[in-house]
Amino acid sequence: AALKKEKKWSPKAFMGVELYGKTLGIIGLGRIGTVVADRSKGFGMKILAYDPFISPEHAEKMGVETVELKELLRRSDYISLHTPKTGGKPLLGKEEFALVKPGIRIINCARGGLIDEDALIQAIKDKKVAQAALDVYSTEPLSPDSPLLDVDEIICTPHLGASTEEAQDKVAIAIADQMIDYLKYGSVRNAINMPSIDEETLKQIKPFLELGEDLGKTVSQLLEGPLTHIKVQYNGEVANLNVEPITISVLKGLLAGSVDGINMVNAPFIAKERGIEVEESKSNEIKDYTSTIQLQVKTKGRMRQLTGSIFGKGDPRIVLFDDYYFEAVLSKHMLILTNKDVPGVIGNLGNVLGKHHINIAGFSLGRLEEKGTAVSVVNIDSPPTNETLRDLRDTPNILEVHSIVL
Repeated sequence: AALKKEKKWSPKAFMGVELYGKTLGIIGLGRIGTVVADRSKGFGMKILAYDPFISPEHAEKMGVETVELKELLRRSDYISLHTPKTGGKPLLGKEEFALVKPGIRIINCARGGLIDEDALIQAIKDKKVAQAALDVYSTEPLSPDSPLLDVDEIICTPHLGASTEEAQDKVAIAIADQMIDYLKYGSVRNAINMPSIDEETLKQIKPFLELGEDLGKTVSQLLEGPLTHIKVQYNGEVANLNVEPITISVLKGLLAGSVDGINMVNAPFIAKERGIEVEESKSNEIKDYTSTIQLQVKTKGRMRQLTGSIFGKGDPRIVLFDDYYFEAVLSKHMLILTNKDVPGVIGNLGNVLGKHHINIAGFSLGRLEEKGTAVSVVNIDSPPTNETLRDLRDTPNILEVHSIVL
């Protein structure tokens, strides 16, 4: 525009670079990031993506390679941001710009604050970043004396977003339709901070969402010391489903007792903030049950294992605790006891609970060998008092007592 006003014919000023054969790194592979990936493939670009919510299998179906953020920074010729701002430091700052391939071009039409603007300007001066295009800023409206406006290599637009007549109509209709789907059917589409779940998928995974959360809650009340690592293993038919929301549900259950306001949106972020490593694996092999979810949870001092399955039409059960097999009902109030496998333990247990007016609703027992140790899961109708738990721990041959509340 400036050259036009000056009536200059300067073709060399418009020397550009091709998109064909270049690598585009997309940070945030949600609805918009997915569309950008799809359209960029039409230019013959290779697509990398960093998104902790997207499984590698799902990305592979879209022709996208998922990588960690540092690898994306090192390999990309272009970076486009499509992720929410979650607080804390910017996603791209001085340390990140030090990793990028020299000559990279960066686009941010997502959220202001994702890029450290001072660090971006310095990276351009240092020839690490060739150009940037920004539609959003850490402070809006952009001040007339903003240093961003003085850098020729940065294109600035005033947060236009979807500023077309057609887009405004479409977004209003889409919001209304998606709210109807959620309120009427429970279907979540195009969420920016949790996996999208359509109505059919929700029907398939709902029992496992509940099982995963209950297993997480149960094992969290068995731990001694801070949680450091969790592995979620899906076996059988459940391995063929979209398990990502189930893993998040497990994390929600694990953290429910220690974090106020934990939910499906913030659970992965809080787990990451706490340094909890999350591992997920799947196997189609069917053994004793058509589908199982197995949690292996590590603290600094111990590892615990808990496996659950769905019986019949949605009846969740614990089928393995550490090395002990049984089929225990998951209920609101439970006691999990480790005891010596000798006569009289179950009778003494019943006497203590009867003394404290606690009714037994169900009982399951597993043991490794005769006269060794055993684990009992006792379903009870009301929560035990501290006095009840103390009496149980003082009962001969009872080694451990855990009160579980779901």
